[in-house]
Amino acid sequence: MISKTTIDQVYETARLEEVIGDFVQLKKSGSNFKGLSPFTDERTPSFMVSPVKQIWKDFSSGKGGNVVAFLMEHEHFTYPEAIKYLAKKYNIEVEETEQTDEQKEQSNERESMYLVSEYTQKYFSETLWGTEPGKAIGLTYFKERGFTDETIKKFGLGYSLDEWEAFTKTALDKGYQLEFLEKTGLTIVKEQAGGEARRFDRFKGRVMFPIHSMSGRVLGFGGRILINDKKAAKYLNSPESEIYHKSKVLYGIYHAKQAIAKEDNCFLVEGYTDVIQMYQRGVENVVSSSGTALTPEQIRLINRLTKNITVLFDGDAAGLRASLRGIDLILEQGMNVKVCTFPEGEDPDSFAKNNTYEDIVVYLQENSKDFIQFKTSLLAKEAANDPIKRADTVRDIVNSISKIPDRIQQEIYVQECAKIMQISEDVLYNTLAQIDKKHQTDTAKKAKQEQKAFEVVKNDAVVEKVDVQYELERKIIEVLLLYGDQKQEFEDLVLKENDEGELVLEPEIVEAKVYEKVYLDLQDDEIELTNEQFKTIYYKLIERLNEDTDFSINTFLSDLDQETVSQVSSILMEEEQYVLHDWERRDIYPKEKEVGVAQLVGETILTLRCNLIKNRIEKLQERTQDNLGDNSEVLEEIVNYLQLNKLLNAKLNRVLS
Repeated sequence: MISKTTIDQVYETARLEEVIGDFVQLKKSGSNFKGLSPFTDERTPSFMVSPVKQIWKDFSSGKGGNVVAFLMEHEHFTYPEAIKYLAKKYNIEVEETEQTDEQKEQSNERESMYLVSEYTQKYFSETLWGTEPGKAIGLTYFKERGFTDETIKKFGLGYSLDEWEAFTKTALDKGYQLEFLEKTGLTIVKEQAGGEARRFDRFKGRVMFPIHSMSGRVLGFGGRILINDKKAAKYLNSPESEIYHKSKVLYGIYHAKQAIAKEDNCFLVEGYTDVIQMYQRGVENVVSSSGTALTPEQIRLINRLTKNITVLFDGDAAGLRASLRGIDLILEQGMNVKVCTFPEGEDPDSFAKNNTYEDIVVYLQENSKDFIQFKTSLLAKEAANDPIKRADTVRDIVNSISKIPDRIQQEIYVQECAKIMQISEDVLYNTLAQIDKKHQTDTAKKAKQEQKAFEVVKNDAVVEKVDVQYELERKIIEVLLLYGDQKQEFEDLVLKENDEGELVLEPEIVEAKVYEKVYLDLQDDEIELTNEQFKTIYYKLIERLNEDTDFSINTFLSDLDQETVSQVSSILMEEEQYVLHDWERRDIYPKEKEVGVAQLVGETILTLRCNLIKNRIEKLQERTQDNLGDNSEVLEEIVNYLQLNKLLNAKLNRVLS
């Protein structure tokens, strides 16, 4: 268990905008930051971060919370893992008490798989540096590739002994369960006749490349065999598991993320060694799709950090042709893509190894082409003087242009294509229109089929009904969070009878803290919050404000469960997306933040009283309709409530209809 002291220090030290900035490209927006949602596939930023309040809100998915909630949502950390991650980032020593056996057993499957993967990375690394085969085979290979000791350690490279179950035996001896060794794919278990199971290491006799998540967690491994064995694959990856999905992971993203955001560009290569060699040379904003075909999920991972991708290819013509599909996928995500090819016989690994950082930067700048130049030059060579192939080439290029969501970019690329291919812009625009029309037709047809599959009766439009009580209770929570510990002068209203015998509200000025005013007013009126979650937050707030002389939202959130943290974040961040309008027509009269705090508090409570009186009057009127006998007492009560309601609304400067 992590001590309370450590947790408090983490919350006090961690800066939300810095932590989220490691995963999402944030841009200043007033006093806040905004970026693309890391949880949904969106084109317009709706992800808001408030440095002042130290909370975030993703309006596209509805998620929100504090710094720990973000890590738990985005990285699927448990609460202790999130605290440890932040402690490591901010160099805070973690005070921890020993877990009981019962607590260890409660660790879920995902946690166990992460623990196994982290142990495995350390084991392979220790084998590389601390055993004779590791040094003679694995370390020699990495040195021959030109990797320094620092680089090898930074990327956590390792070696798996060329023995059938060397790793498995060691891991089992260390207390790791075979179940999780098998589920992560590190150990292969085969049942044999007689009921006995044979176990062996998946990565036997390979140099190892750990694959990290964006936050640095070990998800899986890639292993390269060093002997010529026609039966064995040259490269072998971890199988799909609960924690490793190769279509959603980019090799090197953990080390590259800050450089990608800083340079506002990402270099995309093919292999592990391409990434490592480029990084070692100083080009740090580089990632790899790990030898698999590029996927939309991988592209969206880059899209959180930058809108610009430069794809790096070697001179292999067959490889270049196969890469075109990946370029179209990048364009579909609304990103800017350039392509750079290396001289024949060179790849990013060899080119980086044989050139200085300055030479590499100059080469990349001078030889990076936008996708239209690259595609036309590549396809034009194939088409040569064949008019049919030439027409197919033009159609292929226009099809790529149609993937771009931005109309202005489309037009610019059409003009460029017309110049390079020596064809009129009108023809290209007509072709583009045909492709768009076909796409719209196909989309409409698909939607129609889905509609037929699930026919529903069309209802008349329902007028949105606002829950007045809910909105007012929400406003009370917001007021307590933002201003609870502030001292203000309030105007209390005392109901008195004047000389003419009429009931009037006379003002009295009192000084109190906001939370005291709210609590006493609700208590005097015997008002209980009706929403259970708001009620829980309300009493926790009152208790904390009463106990703490130095109340802070961040510290308050640290003691709440994540569901409540998300609810509080929604309350505090709602105004960042929406400006309330037309509420008066629905009997809700919110005040802007610019209005004085004392006035905001007073009018919110008065409005809550008016709403409760209105509800009470409606219930009494229902009683008179149901009761055919003497209703004089009930009618007198209604008159009294109407008179009080009139006085309160007069104080609020409202005219009752």
